[in-house]
Amino acid sequence: EQKRWHSLSADEVLEKLGVDVRGLSPEQAQRRRGESGPNQLREEKGKSVFAYIIGQFKSPLIYLLVLAAGVSLLAGKVIDAGVIVVVVILNTALGVGQEWRAEKALEALKQLSSPHARVLRNGKTQDVKAADVVPGDILILKRGDRVGADARLLKVSDLHVDESALTGESEPVAKNTDPVKPDASQGDRLDMVFMSTLVTHGSGQAVVVETGMDTAMGRIAGEVRQTEREETPLQKRMGKLSVYIGILALSLAAVVFFLGLFRDYGFIDMLLFSVAVAVSAIPEGLPAVISVTLALGVQRMAQRNAVIRRLPAVETLGSTTVICSDKTGTITKNEMTVTRIWAGGKFFKVTGEGYAPEGEIKPESEADPESAALNRLQMIGVLNNDAEVSEEDGNWRIEGTPTEGSLLVAAKKAGLDYKQEQGKYLRQADIPFSSEQKYMASLNEFPEKTSGMLLVKGAPDRILEFCDRVMENNRIEKLDQKRRQLIEEVNDALARDGLRVLAGAWRDFDAKQSKISSGDAENNLVLCGLWGIMDPPRPEAVRAIEETKKAGIRVVMVTGDHASTAEAIAKKAGIDPGRQGVLSGQEIDRLSDEEFDERIKGTNVLARVSPSHKLRLMNALQKQGQVVAMTGDGVNDAPSLKGSNIGVAMGQAGTQVAREAADMVLTDDNFATIVAAVEEGRVIFDNLRRVVFFLITTNVGEVITLVAVLIIGWPLPLTAVMILWINLLTDGASTVPLGVEPMHQDVLELPPRSPKEGIVNKVTLRRILLLAPVMAGGTLVVYGQYLDHGQPYAQTMAFTTLAAFQWFQALNARSQYESVVKIGIFSNKWLSAGLGAAILLQLLTVYSSAGRTLFGTVGISFLDWGIAILAASFILIVEEVLKFFGVHGKLRGKTQG
Repeated sequence: EQKRWHSLSADEVLEKLGVDVRGLSPEQAQRRRGESGPNQLREEKGKSVFAYIIGQFKSPLIYLLVLAAGVSLLAGKVIDAGVIVVVVILNTALGVGQEWRAEKALEALKQLSSPHARVLRNGKTQDVKAADVVPGDILILKRGDRVGADARLLKVSDLHVDESALTGESEPVAKNTDPVKPDASQGDRLDMVFMSTLVTHGSGQAVVVETGMDTAMGRIAGEVRQTEREETPLQKRMGKLSVYIGILALSLAAVVFFLGLFRDYGFIDMLLFSVAVAVSAIPEGLPAVISVTLALGVQRMAQRNAVIRRLPAVETLGSTTVICSDKTGTITKNEMTVTRIWAGGKFFKVTGEGYAPEGEIKPESEADPESAALNRLQMIGVLNNDAEVSEEDGNWRIEGTPTEGSLLVAAKKAGLDYKQEQGKYLRQADIPFSSEQKYMASLNEFPEKTSGMLLVKGAPDRILEFCDRVMENNRIEKLDQKRRQLIEEVNDALARDGLRVLAGAWRDFDAKQSKISSGDAENNLVLCGLWGIMDPPRPEAVRAIEETKKAGIRVVMVTGDHASTAEAIAKKAGIDPGRQGVLSGQEIDRLSDEEFDERIKGTNVLARVSPSHKLRLMNALQKQGQVVAMTGDGVNDAPSLKGSNIGVAMGQAGTQVAREAADMVLTDDNFATIVAAVEEGRVIFDNLRRVVFFLITTNVGEVITLVAVLIIGWPLPLTAVMILWINLLTDGASTVPLGVEPMHQDVLELPPRSPKEGIVNKVTLRRILLLAPVMAGGTLVVYGQYLDHGQPYAQTMAFTTLAAFQWFQALNARSQYESVVKIGIFSNKWLSAGLGAAILLQLLTVYSSAGRTLFGTVGISFLDWGIAILAASFILIVEEVLKFFGVHGKLRGKTQG
């Protein structure tokens, strides 16, 4: 349970901690260090290479392959066992390589912690290691410091802290010393500072209340540790498929073994025959081929600026039903921008976004080409300003507060060189901004005037209090009640539009004075106008959100901003807040789990959220059966990134913590890249389905052939090594190319797959059951016809016919609904090359001396080759007829295939 230090007065906090404003004595600090432990995040013991290897073996399919290898070895079939072992080793190596760097989140959190801190001890300032800071220490905070621990503020002087990584709030937070309500969210605790946040402006003193794992950062670290990685849908599907295949393989092998013994076959012969059946039923190449298919998908995604950190997660976005996206820096640019100005009684539109000074200021309706009020307002924004704008390698950035930076950028768009203006109209005195007074004032020389000017900017409600006149139509008018009400309405309208509003005012003043007081700034001012500032949505994010709607994916925006800002930005980005409207963090805290689950069905915008709220959102959606992709860039996103079905972190603006906790990192921080990844994920899943359909159909065909031969009473048509050759090399030449089958249609226009839908769905199962008997029947007919040519010749013909069936089946697997002629027989160049290689390899097994020795084959005639290929082509003809009559269904509304 978090202690509510923020709701206590500074004196109450000091009393509870048993300390005064002079700080602890060295003896007290040492004793408390022993009681509270070091002020650092506990590390999780890293996994060893051996643990990663063991993890790869936790697959039913691998267990079966190892079992099959053991049986083959006991039966003296060293080659069979060797090939299976090689497959297992390759699969393990691929998996270990991908998982090696997946668990670094806590280490990155630790690196974020401040290495040292300034504290008061016995009234003297000391520089100590951050790990030695204890509850009761008085922190000295200055601009540029990282806060050493969670602390309650005692003194502030214009203190601003960047808490964006912790709360998602894009603007540095102005701090004060006033207690806040006990139920205030973390973003509203203005009297507190938190470990690892950055002081951007001003100074202060604060008493440490929590250290180490008890800090806000520490609680996130604890949540990251406790949050289990969600299995990807692919892992779940492959797990189920592996179990089914394993049970089937062992059952078939046992039935065949005992049936053979019952038919008076020899024990050793039946043991080998049963191994052959088990090997036929298990698609040995499946784990390796899936890894290769995913790895190739990873390469394609990397080219589209999405880097996958966990291999099985590559297809998860393809089945994603909800994307929970952070607002700041993900949907928006995290660059404050002036978008509207009200001056002289008129509205002006400011074009361009971000910190680049590209754009213009133009009237929203007919107006005089010159506006004295607008010009004066721009001068106030330039001269009464402590920020700087700079450009490096084409990238513009702000030094100082983003809000002040946005005023300089707006002035540049109006043609003002702020450095030149500041050099011309020198500042003589100023009153810095403070959260208590809510304004900043400066006294500047104006050489062309006999007197200087006092310039004031700040919160509109405060500035209006100080004004008795207003600039209107290039004249100065009395600020009567009617005009005052109109300005308040303009302010409200801008705020409702999600804009942060600042007001600018001025009055003539003696520039020779070296000081100005609050009394000087708080009366007799002339109001110039209002700036409307926002953190705009990225244009590409707006387009991407539109694409997700087409793809049937729901977007939920989560942010640390206030509800009105969140709602306005959501609407601008194309996100409908939902029938229940914006849900705030305080409301979430009041709702029971059942109420929250129900409420979340009707809202797409969450405001003032904390890390625990994000986790609660993710859990609620997953409980409803949704496949959740969570995007984020801050420390506060790490637990939900790790626990979601797929965590998507920002590569540029994102913290190292977020990147390490995520499954996928966007190198361009572009929400649109998520849509490209969704598309790629869907294609990858369809390609995996092609591979699985191809492998299972051919393996079931082999099993039916072997069982039928046993029932008929014929000799064994294939040896175990022949079956392995077909299952690994002949299949392998087709499976990898099928894994890179090009997209046949716009997959983003289709709804997401049901999370419950397996790789082998009803249509795939029906295709397997219809085509596997065709393969078995064709092989048996050819084998039976050639039995009188002698067993070696008949076996070679069965072997060749079965291999040829795989070639034609590979063409069938390319599409679930469309004819191979329509999509182009040679449109997948990799498959064409693979089939060419498979045919060449089959020729070597029949005509090379090594092939004949290894497989026990004999040379067959050109005519016999024609018979084998003709029989095998029947599977392609049957499938084309089934597609023509729509037996498998129609393309529209289905996943491409």
